[in-house]
Amino acid sequence: MSVTVRFCGAAHTVTGASYLFQTATGRVLVDCGLFQGQKTLKELNYGAFPFRPADIDAALLTHAHIDHSGLLPKLVREGFDGRILATRGTIDLCSYMLPDAGNIQEAEVAQLNRRNAARGRREVTPIYTQADAIACMQSFHPVDYESWVEPIPGVRARYWNAGHLLGSASIELEFSDRGAQRPLRVLVSGDVGPEAKLLQPDPQAPSDLDYVICESTYGDRVREVTTPELRRQHLAAEVREAAAARGALLIPAFAVERTQELIVDLVDLMERGEVPAAPIFLDSPLAIHATEVFRRHAASLDPAVDVNRLLNSPHLKFTETVDESKAIMRLAGFHIVIAASGMCDAGRIRHHLKRWLWNEHATVLLAGYQANGTLGRFLQNGAKAVRIQGEEIRVAARIRMIDEYSGHADGAGIARWIAARRPIARGLFLVHGEEEAIAGLAERVAERIIPAAKVYQPVLDDVFDLSAPAPRVLDVDHRRRLAPEAVTRLDWHNEMSELMLDINDRIAAAADDRARGVIIRRLRRALQEGE
Repeated sequence: MSVTVRFCGAAHTVTGASYLFQTATGRVLVDCGLFQGQKTLKELNYGAFPFRPADIDAALLTHAHIDHSGLLPKLVREGFDGRILATRGTIDLCSYMLPDAGNIQEAEVAQLNRRNAARGRREVTPIYTQADAIACMQSFHPVDYESWVEPIPGVRARYWNAGHLLGSASIELEFSDRGAQRPLRVLVSGDVGPEAKLLQPDPQAPSDLDYVICESTYGDRVREVTTPELRRQHLAAEVREAAAARGALLIPAFAVERTQELIVDLVDLMERGEVPAAPIFLDSPLAIHATEVFRRHAASLDPAVDVNRLLNSPHLKFTETVDESKAIMRLAGFHIVIAASGMCDAGRIRHHLKRWLWNEHATVLLAGYQANGTLGRFLQNGAKAVRIQGEEIRVAARIRMIDEYSGHADGAGIARWIAARRPIARGLFLVHGEEEAIAGLAERVAERIIPAAKVYQPVLDDVFDLSAPAPRVLDVDHRRRLAPEAVTRLDWHNEMSELMLDINDRIAAAADDRARGVIIRRLRRALQEGE
């Protein structure tokens, strides 16, 4: 049986995960994620899929995070009428996350269209609506861990707990061929959690495979060895310093899992008296609903953690409405705000950042991966000023980073996970990572774990024939949505934002109005010369 795979996303980037498998009996899509980060990638969300949605026979979902699930409503709206197979935890989370994503897109497009109308530009439409997302949920069907299902004839799938998120999975695929002694065996890692992760078990997966498609988010990094107690001590130190500064502690956090982990530890530290007691505002309707899902699934989480008690603490304040969110911004002194998005690219955290970034008493604690081109990455890299919703904001707040809450294994952890999958007969594909992370992981595993010739680094829209003894890349250059280099470099939108900030800095630093006029005239001449 001929089997091909197309890398429709998460190829030299950490967003838009989507892998299309095609056989003689049908097409199976593993994940269908939203592209995030720089605008060049985001624009792919508005364009056509690199396949006809009506031609897809089944979709398999590794977990609920939007960079893996976020385009499923669009897939259904544009003609997909098959089953979306996912674990029960994933389905429960998606029932809130996907409608929330649709609502955010509607709100952001409405705001953009108001600006476009004022500038005489054309209106745009949302990628999908909240109603599309709600309708999409009718296509979901639950699967159990470690039980075989048959999404299409001749293809079996089995889900393994990936230890990354409530309901997360690595998906094992078997492609049968009557003329072959054994089926072709492929494992798609999804996102692999770190060992000893709070709330989740260690990741599990099978061995003796033909191919492994593996994430590499932190492939070039090795974290210091940590324990639950060391993690809490690090968090406690950051909270005490933020309290001493007498301003808000803002924690941009992914609404699902990261937020619940932080709440559990923050409440525990306050109850022990290790940090000052303060209100913890959970300013995210999605995170509030996700917290309810975690309560319902408490029996499947770490039994050593009293999840129900900690998530019902009086220290925790839910702010679901816009008016409640605005009321937080009137507060002074030390308080904690946890809000999405985790990379500061959308959601209510941007309003809190506009309120506090310029204030030297405030602290911003980044608690997860910050993708290239996101506001979170610029803050992490030490930006002195940023643009939020078209407004320039100076950065005077303390920008801090805590990595112990990552939902991803580091380079060493992923290498151990890959080693445990051996033998890997034909090839290892490294995906879901930026260029440096993929290169770092490739260097870590090549020859030590798998021959270097069997390590592949696909780019966006690459198609590989998996049927031969070694994978063969097929010619798809005429069908690529983006040139490979456009995926990895900062786009002109980011460069434009940096240029505007540099111009403002130079003009502000000029000695007088005459010097400012000279700078402006030089810029105008440069623009005229470029015409």
